[in-house]
Amino acid sequence: MSVLAAIAVLALLIVVHEFGHFSAARLQNIRVNRFSIGFGPILLKKQGPETEYAIRAFPLGGFVGFPDDDPDSEIPPDDPDLLRNRPILDRAIVISAGVIANLIFAYFLLVSQSAILGVPESANPQPGVIVTQIISSDSPAGRANLQAGDRILAIDNRPLQASEEAAKVFKQTIETSANQSLNLTVKRGKEQLAIALTPDADKAGKGKIGIGLAPNFELIRRPPNSIFEAFIVGAKEFQRMSVLTTKGFAQLIGNFQETAQQVASPVKIVQIGSDLAKSDAGSLFQFGALISINLAIINILPLPALDGGQLAFLLLEGLRGKPVPSRIQDGVMRTGLVLLLGLGMFLIVRDTTNLAIFQQLLP
Repeated sequence: MSVLAAIAVLALLIVVHEFGHFSAARLQNIRVNRFSIGFGPILLKKQGPETEYAIRAFPLGGFVGFPDDDPDSEIPPDDPDLLRNRPILDRAIVISAGVIANLIFAYFLLVSQSAILGVPESANPQPGVIVTQIISSDSPAGRANLQAGDRILAIDNRPLQASEEAAKVFKQTIETSANQSLNLTVKRGKEQLAIALTPDADKAGKGKIGIGLAPNFELIRRPPNSIFEAFIVGAKEFQRMSVLTTKGFAQLIGNFQETAQQVASPVKIVQIGSDLAKSDAGSLFQFGALISINLAIINILPLPALDGGQLAFLLLEGLRGKPVPSRIQDGVMRTGLVLLLGLGMFLIVRDTTNLAIFQQLLP
């Protein structure tokens, strides 16, 4: 059920993004002839008065189609309700509406979390640190069979006390122990395990084991004093998550070689969401908000086949006083789409083969 919940959250975020584009177009009376979730062959479709609604085979996103791009469309090329015949501002609103929808949805998820589950009152430190993610099955942590959700209580017989310093102590010990065997005391559910691993050395000679790490806190919540408090707390959490996510993308771009392994496919995202749902179903609010913010930031990047790439062409059109030739736009967008789908399939294969159930099938 936790896997299904994570898949449902991811699918909902894609629908929200595409509905942002669709609603922005329809509110401006711009013609839309396709609304699709996923790419590739159609699995299920329904034809409306003007728009075809479809679910497709490859769930790597979705798209809103316009008659402008349909060679079989019977709508006259000079129709004022075609997207390409609208002013730059109208088109920019349609293109950016998916990003805006994801950001708004993330905010309201966090408000809903505060209203339904309560607002944070205190965070009581607990012994140990929490493993949030295993970056790769071929990392020291993966080879040692550490798992997301494990609580590390001690490292080399040194207990990790119930304090904010526990994660810092653990990280420092790993970084100063490259190529040295370390013994971890790990609590997994009700079971306590002894796990040995040896950190790899990075280019700077620091140890790394390939995990995501979080402090171990027991969060105490209370009912909000009013709905306004839920909105205020949601806004603060939205700001915090947005800043951290932006910094994460900046680090990824600035140090891609070191951080590229952390780029995840939908398979990995679902696995992370499933692990969160197992430990605390309320975490799905945070999970959904975080992924929604990530989708918004990814899509606004000026890359081909993404919303940011289309906005870049609009900017060039505004500067030149005329559109970039359609053959150039089509070539760039098609190349970008092929590369994006190729990367998506590669990440799906990589993350699928890293799942525990598939690792058990390997010799």
